[in-house]
Amino acid sequence: MLPSRYVKNSPAPKESVSVQVLVLGDIGRSPRMQYHALSVARHGGRVDIIGYHESAPHPDLLNNPRIKIYPLASPPGILKSRSIPFLISGPLKVLWQVLSLVRVLGYQTAPARWLLVQNPPSIPTLAIALLISVLRNTHLIIDWHNYGWTILAGTKGRNHPFVEISKAYECALGQAAPTANVTVTEAMKRQLEKEPYHITSPILVLHDRPASIFRPMKDLTERKDVLERIPETRDAVSQIMSTHTKLIVSSTSWTPDEDFSLLLDALVTYAKDTAASPILAIITGKGPQKAFYEERIQDLTKAGKLPNVRIRTAWLTMEDYAALLRCADLGVCLHMSSSGVDLPMKVVDMFGSGLPVAAYSGYESFDELVKEGVNGCGFETADQLAKVLARLCNEEGKLERMELRRGAVKESELRWDEEWDRVLGRVLGVID
Repeated sequence: MLPSRYVKNSPAPKESVSVQVLVLGDIGRSPRMQYHALSVARHGGRVDIIGYHESAPHPDLLNNPRIKIYPLASPPGILKSRSIPFLISGPLKVLWQVLSLVRVLGYQTAPARWLLVQNPPSIPTLAIALLISVLRNTHLIIDWHNYGWTILAGTKGRNHPFVEISKAYECALGQAAPTANVTVTEAMKRQLEKEPYHITSPILVLHDRPASIFRPMKDLTERKDVLERIPETRDAVSQIMSTHTKLIVSSTSWTPDEDFSLLLDALVTYAKDTAASPILAIITGKGPQKAFYEERIQDLTKAGKLPNVRIRTAWLTMEDYAALLRCADLGVCLHMSSSGVDLPMKVVDMFGSGLPVAAYSGYESFDELVKEGVNGCGFETADQLAKVLARLCNEEGKLERMELRRGAVKESELRWDEEWDRVLGRVLGVID
């Protein structure tokens, strides 16, 4: 039995605009797709958001009557086990995802006017999204965050047959699938318009902007209250408030595309200067390499290579994470773009909190977000990062740190709601 089809009301009132937001990943760890849903609902549209319901989503998502979450069933644990060869587990996992996506998109949800799908992951998301859009008379928009094939190339090498197949698949589906496309950078738009993608459908650039939960700190009283509330900073409140200890924050997915050893090596180098200010580094996030690096941190600490440096890992609610960013002296981003044209959402959140950043800069789109010497600093090696830390975390760098914070606060004035309304509001029909 074929899925029911969307029937357009003409003219369609804003209240009848329906959007499916699809992310083949954890909804709670997909801020941009959550913000899409909240923006549609804010203008009176109805949203079904489809993805894995693992981490806690944005609280406004849970409390909005116009938004409904449809969780996808996670693949069985045995398919994630390394005991099964990838040639067997890979196709079986994709088959599981295909069946889950078809069931939810085609039968559990009502037909929608729009289907907004996150890419990557590309396989099997793009193919199923195209199929559903045809069967249900739905307009398809691909939100390009990065490229699936470049991420795969990071683990298997660019010449691996699977990478070549993935690249051809992504290019073909990108050309055939969408009513429109959205990209996170101007650089990505330029790439998609050229070979091998050669996408001819409209491409809109929607830069990531912080949601309202990320805002600069109001006053020192708020900072003290937050530091006393968060367990990882509770025993260092007086040192941080007196500026004796500098608080740096980094958010990581603990994956190979974010080389955490850069920060570790930089902190080891920084700690060799016995006159350097003490640092408390809070590292937030979950991921496959977390246990490995936690063990390495313990080994370096026991070996006495991190004097005056304390490193703590944490998994925080979105509210506490946003509050921690407001209280920090410096944010550190280790994101290495596999495509060279995406941008890290974590830097956007740091700027939204008025926090200057030190960020890995070795990719084309870096300066679309971070302005060297204005709101942050770039680095490509551990030694360069160590020099940035030595400059900004000591008393001599106070004036520069204040100047960068002013730049970050100015950047925080650019908000998601205004950007989304300008780029997508009229396209989806929720704004006149």
